[in-house]
Amino acid sequence: MHTADLAARGRAILDDNHFMTLSTANTHGEPWASPVFYVPDGYSTFYWISSPEATQARNIAVRPRVGIVVFNSQQEPGSDEAVYMAATACELTGAELDRGLEIYLRAAPFSKGPQAFRPPGPYRAYRATVTEHFMLCPHASSEPCPEHARTSDHRVAVTL
Repeated sequence: MHTADLAARGRAILDDNHFMTLSTANTHGEPWASPVFYVPDGYSTFYWISSPEATQARNIAVRPRVGIVVFNSQQEPGSDEAVYMAATACELTGAELDRGLEIYLRAAPFSKGPQAFRPPGPYRAYRATVTEHFMLCPHASSEPCPEHARTSDHRVAVTL
């Protein structure tokens, strides 16, 4: 599969799914992974809602670099279709909050109004801005990958 085909598949994965696994770390580097419902704005910006007291929200406040994986959990084992992303995340405020809520609430599957996501409401809006997209190289063989010279699963950078 060529890089353009892999990128097209990556876009389809992001288009067809609604949950991402968000990986964060606290100040000590202890990891935490959370499934969150996301609303994309293109393929490099993702919005979600969370309690500011949730572990991932507290982690983002001290370490904004995050990892994200989007995949179809119903796929057959071994199909390895996922998009892996490195990103920077933040809680939205000011004009960014207005824009984020406009995008998120247009597609969200519930009817909470924007007041639920502003202080003193119980939730906040967050955004991840992707810096890198990766997918697993589709070369499956005991022979080394002709392009990457690896026999194990390995990620390749893609531009979505």
